[in-house]
Amino acid sequence: MNSFPDLKVQIVESFEDLDVKIVESFPDDCGKIKIVESFPDVKVQIVESFPDLKVKLVTSFPGVK
Repeated sequence: MNSFPDLKVQIVESFEDLDVKIVESFPDDCGKIKIVESFPDVKVQIVESFPDLKVKLVTSFPGVK
């Protein structure tokens, strides 16, 4: 979502605030997210600079370090 995001996120490889795992079902733990096309709980915009949050995409152990 590029218009009126709730959160601006930068995807990084190091010095992240949160490790994120993209899941297909049960995004019910910290760091687990599901990408949807309609009725989002939070609208996120991916940015290259001035993010609200820096995240690293992971395949296991999502959450705060």
